[in-house]
Amino acid sequence: MMTLILLPGLDGTGWPFSDFIHGFASDVNIIVVPYPTHTVLGYTELISIARTFLPKEQPFFLLGESFSGPIAIAIAASQPPGLLGLILCCSFARNPRPRLSVLRPLLSIAPIAILPIALLSFFVLGRFSSARLRRLLAKSLAQVSPAVLRARARAALSIDVSASLPRVNVPLLYLRAAEDRIVPKAASQLITSFIPTTTTVVFPAPHFLLQVLPSQTAATVREFMDDHRGLYL
Repeated sequence: MMTLILLPGLDGTGWPFSDFIHGFASDVNIIVVPYPTHTVLGYTELISIARTFLPKEQPFFLLGESFSGPIAIAIAASQPPGLLGLILCCSFARNPRPRLSVLRPLLSIAPIAILPIALLSFFVLGRFSSARLRRLLAKSLAQVSPAVLRARARAALSIDVSASLPRVNVPLLYLRAAEDRIVPKAASQLITSFIPTTTTVVFPAPHFLLQVLPSQTAATVREFMDDHRGLYL
């Protein structure tokens, strides 16, 4: 049985993965890594947490969504036993919006908890917004303390694991959303500049790619896993 480990976006709850997970058959073991919802931790600590979920002595694939891309890259670069492939979804190796770095100090006091869902939906869902997806977004964010959300947003504006990319020695699949208002195309281009063998698949979707097109993205990930599972055999 193949194992797919999912590293969640900014909320860290894993709730938004539900529809995506349903796109896989029972022969794929899905492990969702949850991050603490009320303890402020940086990327270093979250990498340590994610490592505890890696399977022992069995093959696995690792998927990092958005905020978790740097975590997935750092783990893959350490070349853990059994890792067959890395998947990045709407993610980055370093701050995807360099011009926003000047706003980093303001994130310490930003009222993230009271931002209207309509505004957040504009950025993560765009024209694909629906009542169901807005509820899913609201539910996942409501479980996380504002301090944790602010800390993760600040961390994303200062992270840079691009130097680790050359040490990723497994196949890499990048899922890009053509209408992503958070992570631009340049983020995937940076990754492919370090790893030219990266397979990039572009979908007509917003930043919430796995949530808007769960069955299509699950099929793409499953095909990637099938193509590279033989590396372990």
